[in-house]
Amino acid sequence: MSEVFIIDLIHCRCPQHSSCVERQVKSVTCRSDVGFQIYLLFGPHSQRCNANCENKVSLLETFFSQQTNVHVLDYTTVTESWYRFKLAVDQLDLRTVRFFTSKNRRPMFKAYIEQLFTEVYTFEYITSNDLSCPGHVQCDSHLAPPVSEVREEVISFLQQLPAKGDVTILRSTFISGRCHTIGSFIPLLSSVTIPQVVALNENVFSVNHGSDVWVMGKEEEPHDYDGIVTNQRGVVIAAPGADCMPLLFTDPVARVIGVAHAGWKGTLMGVAMATVNAMVMGFGSRACDVTVVIGPSVGACCFTLEREQAAEFYSIHPDCVPDMAETRPHVNIRLATRILLQREGVLPERIHDDTVTDRPSVTLCTSCHPEAFFSHVRDGLDFGTQIGFLWMDETGTTDCFSSSEH
Repeated sequence: MSEVFIIDLIHCRCPQHSSCVERQVKSVTCRSDVGFQIYLLFGPHSQRCNANCENKVSLLETFFSQQTNVHVLDYTTVTESWYRFKLAVDQLDLRTVRFFTSKNRRPMFKAYIEQLFTEVYTFEYITSNDLSCPGHVQCDSHLAPPVSEVREEVISFLQQLPAKGDVTILRSTFISGRCHTIGSFIPLLSSVTIPQVVALNENVFSVNHGSDVWVMGKEEEPHDYDGIVTNQRGVVIAAPGADCMPLLFTDPVARVIGVAHAGWKGTLMGVAMATVNAMVMGFGSRACDVTVVIGPSVGACCFTLEREQAAEFYSIHPDCVPDMAETRPHVNIRLATRILLQREGVLPERIHDDTVTDRPSVTLCTSCHPEAFFSHVRDGLDFGTQIGFLWMDETGTTDCFSSSEH
């Protein structure tokens, strides 16, 4: 069975660097089966602190010149080393990794892994005493940046990756204004060619599948939330979705915008109306002035729930569950969203969803269109996301209202 190992060799001042590298790699090979791959993680701290140590390339050539299964990760940032490792693991089509590191540095590396790897990957951390190293002990205290710094490093690295492919833009005709979003794909919103002042202020939030809404400019940013509303100019706000609905809100009268992430749980908790209410309470909007667009999301054709869960949607309106008698009924989360919004004062004609037939649709089924969208329902854990995003320019005009692959 093929296995992949990664060994933390980011040492500061290891007095026995050469023997340490050899010992740790040999220790791993004793634990592995045929077909294993070993990756040695050095990184920038090793480059700075081991100036007096034997050259790593020469060292590895001496120890492992005949072993094609030993690879070096020695880049200018830890993020780049992990990124290159991820590319290699994907090429090997492996999803389980054994990671050898020190106990003190495990939280730091876990932060990198959480930023760069999805749930489809499994990491087994091994911190046994026989892999300890004097260099680890000496540098653990100052080579463990806080999670916020790790995230900034990851974002900075991803932003400078070259463009790859084309972004697919869906633009709702319910929103007036201009769209500047012909661009390319990289892993961050700033890949889209929006004005630079906006690209520096992207806000893609950490969702919790609930109904919490952040009123930007009025309160501190919470750790997790499913909606953002603001009246600030030149700030992109964005909501992710991979079957969940990216909801986008505009009020041209009060000049307020909002976005929300709405899965089935958030729909039942009322995240859509919570976003409208945040616009009302925070910036003086009226529900009747708000336009809502429901972006690409899983349709009733593909989305099912257990009968007990589906019953909650049935209670909103029977049309939300067309086959309630089935063991796993189909559920229309979009229709439920429309009904809940209308009950609270949003005008029917100001909701753009798949019931609108006289305008180009932006509420396509993500599961039915593998060529265009990611889908958790269709692909399981190995999925990406789309985003819905918008902003206002400095005059308060909505400049863009689109959904994009992300």
